[in-house]
Amino acid sequence: MQTAMVLALEDTIAFDLATAIETFSRVRLPDDRPGYRVVVAGPQPEVSAGPLRLVVGDGLDALERADLVVVPGRNDPSKPTPEPVLEALRSAAQRGSRIASICVGAFTLAEAGLLDGKDATTHWLAADRLARSFPSVRVDPDVLFTDNGQVLTSAGAASGLDLCLHIIREDHGVAVAADAARLAVAPLQRSGGQAQYILRNRPTYQTATLEHVLAWIEENAHRDLALADISAAAGMSVRTLTRRFTTEVGQSPIQWLAGVRVRHAQELLETTDHTIDRIATRTGFPTTSNFRNQFTRTVGVTPGAYRKTFRA
Repeated sequence: MQTAMVLALEDTIAFDLATAIETFSRVRLPDDRPGYRVVVAGPQPEVSAGPLRLVVGDGLDALERADLVVVPGRNDPSKPTPEPVLEALRSAAQRGSRIASICVGAFTLAEAGLLDGKDATTHWLAADRLARSFPSVRVDPDVLFTDNGQVLTSAGAASGLDLCLHIIREDHGVAVAADAARLAVAPLQRSGGQAQYILRNRPTYQTATLEHVLAWIEENAHRDLALADISAAAGMSVRTLTRRFTTEVGQSPIQWLAGVRVRHAQELLETTDHTIDRIATRTGFPTTSNFRNQFTRTVGVTPGAYRKTFRA
């Protein structure tokens, strides 16, 4: 029986912590033995978890006996992790333990240096911050989880369950994982990735100097627009406009326009019964085929699959 240790840090996200505890605790093997011995450990005997106070059963020395260490996120992922915790994680990795993070727990793994040169993900709202803070980490904001063999990361909230089920499947096979998924009333494997949950191309404080032209694109995205049209609306040369967009949003004006159109299409798929053809026309895509291809490439699922998931 493997030991799965869930790390409890001050200000931990209770949902992340509970997801790992509940999912691994309920795993049963075909002979009805438990699949994991679950331990909660941390540097302090008691920690906060939002509005909760939690008693922690074991200290950091429990990492020495762990086959799997799960690191939940913290409500403030930018807060420095205590050095004894980072050292314990590094030591566990050196001994061969698998290390997995849930949501913004990826920041703790990155701080420990365990994600250097590796693929990683986190909640899409924090993905840019993770990439800026740790340039040596290859951040993919579109996937539900990443598996580098020894080190694994998941996106936000429910993606932690996806990762736990993936680990169970790798350890004990599909049948045991399917039983765990049924107990959680969740699919064993969700279609698509985190990309379908991202709110795309909304103006932020980082785009203040482009506020006027972004608002204009928002209102006119349904039209047949070229770069020259956007440049004229902005009152800038094409070169200046492109430079501003690259600096402030990391995209070209045409890429930003495409993201706005995809977001508008998502809203129509969620709230209307319009056909795919009509939505393509109303959101500015030149053809239905172009819409399907670009939507699927951006969101990770087809327009029809997206509607099935998110239609009220």
